[in-house]
Amino acid sequence: MTLKEKIKNKKFIITAEIGPPKGIDIKPNLDEAILLKDKVDAINVTDSQSAVMRLGSLAVSRLLKEEGIEPIYQLTCRDRNRIALQSDALSAAALGIENILVLTGDHPSRGDHPGAKPVFDLDSVQLISAIKGLESGRDMAGKELKGIPKFCVGAVVNPGADPIEPELIKFEKKIKAGAEFFQTQGVYDAGAFAKFIGQVKHYNTCIIAGIILIKSPDMARFMNKNVAGIFIPDSLIKEVEAAPDKQQKAVEIAARTIKELKGLAQGVHIMSLGWNKLVPQILDKAGL
Repeated sequence: MTLKEKIKNKKFIITAEIGPPKGIDIKPNLDEAILLKDKVDAINVTDSQSAVMRLGSLAVSRLLKEEGIEPIYQLTCRDRNRIALQSDALSAAALGIENILVLTGDHPSRGDHPGAKPVFDLDSVQLISAIKGLESGRDMAGKELKGIPKFCVGAVVNPGADPIEPELIKFEKKIKAGAEFFQTQGVYDAGAFAKFIGQVKHYNTCIIAGIILIKSPDMARFMNKNVAGIFIPDSLIKEVEAAPDKQQKAVEIAARTIKELKGLAQGVHIMSLGWNKLVPQILDKAGL
């Protein structure tokens, strides 16, 4: 059963992610992914995350496919105009990659090539619409395609945004444009997430809650200060601070959070930040 079919059948979805390397030594990344092959439904491949130049997400998505792993190809608006974005979506389809997660992308000034020109020809809503247009057999210029692709289009939402109203407006626009599933920013407060779910439940869409491992107290404080919509409670930071084994504490907190979110979300997306070897333990402790 494909990810699209699982979403349609209301299955509980488990996804993880890998970041391509800065270079072409892909073996460690593939080894990480293969470790999760029978544990997750699909694996996201990030697209030059944080505006740091890396090996392309499309190439790595295809390599995952060759290993029998269902990839979620992340496609950002930052680096490409509408010609290249549509072309890359078609390339994905030609390579047998159906799942595309659409993102706006971090501004180049945040990355390792701060002098790079940002493109942002389309925003995430427009790109979702463009991809759905390709599925109908035409490009954005209205030209007919020879061979029609099929996709499962995802988007992102930040349930911790403050104020939440602009996020809800964009969420609705993404659904109307054709988004079939959503992965969220990291969630640490089940109560606040439940409130968000109450606000969007009537849309009846698939929401996969983000779980970001807390690797250290410093990392938690950095995220609270610098990542929009993330709030890691002081109680969790103190837990990590007091733990003699930081990795096992990260596993414990992630598993506990997943248990709290099980009845609220249709799945979880685990962002391990390089600790994918811990994902099987997390899923086991969470009863998945």
